[in-house]
Amino acid sequence: MSPESKKLFNIIILGISFMFIFTAFQTCGNIAQTVITNLNNTDFHGSGYTSMSIIYGVFSASNLVSPSVVAIVGPQLSMVVSGIFYSLYIAVFIQPATWTFYTASVFIGIAAAVLWTAQGSCLTVNSNENTIGRNSGVFWALLQSSLFFGNLYIYFAWQGKTHISESDRRTVFIALTVISLVGTVLFFLIRRQEDAKTPGEEDSANEIPGDSSSAENKMTRAVAAFKKSIKLSFTKEILLLSVTTAYTGLELTFFSGVYGTCIGAVNRFGSEEKSLIGLSGIFIGVGEILGGGIFGLLSKNNRFGRNPVVMLGIVVHFIAFYLIFFNMPNNAPIASMEGTNDVAYMIPSKEVAILCSFLLGLGDSCFNTQLLSILGFLYSEDSAPAFAIFKFVQSICAAVAYFYSNYFLLQWQLLIMVVVGFFGTMTFFAVEWEAAAALAARGSDYSSI
Repeated sequence: MSPESKKLFNIIILGISFMFIFTAFQTCGNIAQTVITNLNNTDFHGSGYTSMSIIYGVFSASNLVSPSVVAIVGPQLSMVVSGIFYSLYIAVFIQPATWTFYTASVFIGIAAAVLWTAQGSCLTVNSNENTIGRNSGVFWALLQSSLFFGNLYIYFAWQGKTHISESDRRTVFIALTVISLVGTVLFFLIRRQEDAKTPGEEDSANEIPGDSSSAENKMTRAVAAFKKSIKLSFTKEILLLSVTTAYTGLELTFFSGVYGTCIGAVNRFGSEEKSLIGLSGIFIGVGEILGGGIFGLLSKNNRFGRNPVVMLGIVVHFIAFYLIFFNMPNNAPIASMEGTNDVAYMIPSKEVAILCSFLLGLGDSCFNTQLLSILGFLYSEDSAPAFAIFKFVQSICAAVAYFYSNYFLLQWQLLIMVVVGFFGTMTFFAVEWEAAAALAARGSDYSSI
């Protein structure tokens, strides 16, 4: 197998592994609050929103040290261990208890930081400036396929149900735990990039399963990675991209946890209200896959760079927010187990609700594929600190959003996303224009990014 084929193989395996793990985790996140409100056990006092807030809060803090962990352990082993913790968190729902639920939330927050930092390192090692756009798109499309498969099962399994029984819950979460473990095992298929080394580079930059360096060298790299993360976080490019990243954290919370809960709380959807949560997740996945495929696989033919894709993303999201504002009752995110009979500015429409799911997924893929691409391009020599900062900002904003989702009505959640999304788009444009100018100065073709 040629070096380029080996790199593409690694990207595909990386994407498939994440697809399995996040088929389980994203389906879990999508239905968690609905499952919890249907629990018969009065001893359980957990909240799906609070759990996700803990996860993303710990996730954000852990991103400060995750580059050091990846430098010591290596990307492949880091992803394997992280995948095991994802599986344990999902398994908690089989027989939930408040203390295990929140304890698992803390551990998965740490695991998530290590997983995503290792993913960014693996993606960059197996890409160059000509393939980073394609590889980001391939990975993103495979990752977001996860929204399709898990939610397809939820749609059919919960068809016609207005209450989720213990048997329903256990069946779903046993299956999701097994799926997550399959994805974890697949990380072992990623191959080491021996050919990618250049003279003077550290071995660890290209070795996927880890290296045999001395403990002293590993600790030196760990400290260096931590210092670089701190220094990098105050650069102009990272500060500007942090606004864009903050927006992706807010809208991630909304489409992955809040919007499904809103749909499941609308009594006017009748007996389909619970199964519509699964259908919503499917169409979010369709939007994600379509966006990842188009903007990733066709990136080499894009003469205009990343800005038009991000512009499309914000326009699509603003349309979705407008329709959701008119279609969904204001109290839907915080409705009780009985749901809500309120009406917004139109009679709640299933078709409009599912259309908005698709638009949310499409817009999210626009932002995330281009953020992955520009980070891989700007920091191709040492990507782990840059990806760690990206996940730090994204996850801390997601944590904040999950926290206020316990209290804020729908209109205020939408308004916050509109304001941050507008400024995030502007700051991304500024960084992309600088990247294009730098590329032109080097004499490279702009379409290659």
